Amino acid sequence: MFSKILIANRGEIACRVIKTARRLGVKTVAVYSDADAGARHVAMADEAVHIGGSAARESYLVVDKILDAARRTGAQAVHPGYGFLSENAAFAESCGKAGIVFIGPPPSAIRAMGSKSEAKKIMEKARVPLVPGYHGDDQSPALLAKEAAGIGFPVLIKASAGGGGTGMRVVEAADKFGSALEGAKREAKASFADDHVLIEKYLTRPRHIEIQVFADGHGDCVYLFERDCSIQRRHQKVIEEAPAPNMDPARRKAMGEAAVAAAKAIGYVGAGTVEFIANQDGTFYFMEMNTRLQVEHPVTEAITGQDLVEWQLLVAAGGKLPLRQEELRIDGHAVEVRLYAEDPARNFLPSTGTLVHLRLPRENAHVRVDTGVREGDTVSPFYDPMIAKVIVHDRDRTSAMRRMAALMAATEVVGVTTNSALLEALCSHPAFVGGEVDTGFIERYRADLLPKPAPADDRTFAVATLARIAEWTPASSDPWDLKNGFRLLEIGHDEVRWKDGEREATVIVRRLRDGKLRLELPGGSVDATVKRARDGRLAIGLGNDTFEASIVRRAALDGGVDYTVFAGGGGRRLRLVDPLDVTQYEATAADETAVRSPLPGKIIDLKVKAGDSVSKGQPLLVLEAMKMEHTLNAPIDGKIKSVRYAVGEQVVEGADLVEFETG
Repeated sequence: MFSKILIANRGEIACRVIKTARRLGVKTVAVYSDADAGARHVAMADEAVHIGGSAARESYLVVDKILDAARRTGAQAVHPGYGFLSENAAFAESCGKAGIVFIGPPPSAIRAMGSKSEAKKIMEKARVPLVPGYHGDDQSPALLAKEAAGIGFPVLIKASAGGGGTGMRVVEAADKFGSALEGAKREAKASFADDHVLIEKYLTRPRHIEIQVFADGHGDCVYLFERDCSIQRRHQKVIEEAPAPNMDPARRKAMGEAAVAAAKAIGYVGAGTVEFIANQDGTFYFMEMNTRLQVEHPVTEAITGQDLVEWQLLVAAGGKLPLRQEELRIDGHAVEVRLYAEDPARNFLPSTGTLVHLRLPRENAHVRVDTGVREGDTVSPFYDPMIAKVIVHDRDRTSAMRRMAALMAATEVVGVTTNSALLEALCSHPAFVGGEVDTGFIERYRADLLPKPAPADDRTFAVATLARIAEWTPASSDPWDLKNGFRLLEIGHDEVRWKDGEREATVIVRRLRDGKLRLELPGGSVDATVKRARDGRLAIGLGNDTFEASIVRRAALDGGVDYTVFAGGGGRRLRLVDPLDVTQYEATAADETAVRSPLPGKIIDLKVKAGDSVSKGQPLLVLEAMKMEHTLNAPIDGKIKSVRYAVGEQVVEGADLVEFETG
């Protein structure tokens, strides 16, 4: 076993590798960029080395800097995590030449699977089932369009060198193919320096099922069963579970053996994942092989009781697999959700900012949390916006989903928008809990999963008001211990005013003779009590209901004060109305004279120029941010007055990008 390893990655995967290494007595070296100087993985590691600027191309993707850090710290091996250089054959080769062990497969195996089209050819020879499609070298648009027509629409365009939904487009009809191909190639070129694509038949209700394989250098290879990763948005996974629902033993064995055949066909060593696309009828086809540890590996660990990172270290050090195929067993059911800083209501647009308040589920025998951030950290535009992975293991699927839904309802994040409400809705949706699983689930049930926001209820107004009252007496557990509410011949009262979007509500607070409070809310009156509870929470009584709530007070950028209320069922933000601030009452119309950048990024394509007339919804430009392309469309019919930025320029959040003529 190694005595010291370097982790050539960041975030939650770096923290996760450190945990296993620490348990095994292996020292760890972290590397970090400017943006990650205060990151959690840096604090957890035994040593840390600065390797460059915030952009990955200036730090985490620079092979020479990583190898230099390994040499200077005496690391014997490099764990690449996932993403960045984890599937870079040249990096694996460079490690070997430097006398440093690459904790991953041989460079030849990475190369064999690095090109999706070449991988298909190898799998065809190994008799692994393939989806009908075109995987050739001729990349002329005319030929690709012809091949797509021959396959039959809908088709899927996929970047040959990539993964994670980058460089991928679903094309429903021939007249959409040209623009989709252009976008897929551009995205693939930017992300993988290779715009080669392949075309495949797009299955309309497919399942994404992947098999975890593991091979050692002594000729042994096993599969650690399957994971279902069908719940996706923008071709990226949101929920993963193991074992797959409705999987019978015969199909599991067939898919497992096909995955092992795929691994053996390329002389694989280490942890890998063979991904299949499956029809509802049980037929399955090879999609790709990821030559690294996967983001969703914890669900496999949960049902098998194995530590896959420990297996990686053992195999990379020359050891044999700890278990044979017949010794592996499935125990219960596990589900993992990816808590992202993103806004599902805005087509899952990433959200950046400081994690002002962060309360993740507590770990126990049923719950595991893998995260690379802490309260106070910043979700930057430079990297993936994942906040945490939450993993639940229970006796069966229904129990696991019920537990996960409750955990998501209790998760508290302030500072960025998250998908926690969507995750809660998914894990409690009757169709999903009942076993309906495919990659189109979110879009099909979008109205259920992403309902329009309802007005804040009386409970929210009451909790925010009680928090406001409690602030007036910070040294006391009872706000009515003070005597400053004195009224001659009258019970004292106060008014607290709130804005919920454009709606305004006033709550009157009265002190009763027995020391309780009476709140006059928009929907009626209720008696209330409030006291300080544990961890800064408030113990609240409303009528016959008692509960604890978290309230986060935050100064907004416009000078106002927001209160985010967590009282069960997610957070709700209200604006405190200052009766002396007249600017809060000035009507503000939606500004439709300019299109602004929704987040920091780089302009990679312009569709219009000054003087052009456009229709509402027409694409104006393409912004690249947080590893994905975002097309910004015209909000109105009109004429373009100016385009403020050129292709290749960086823009900040809120920057005016395109201006319309007025009048």
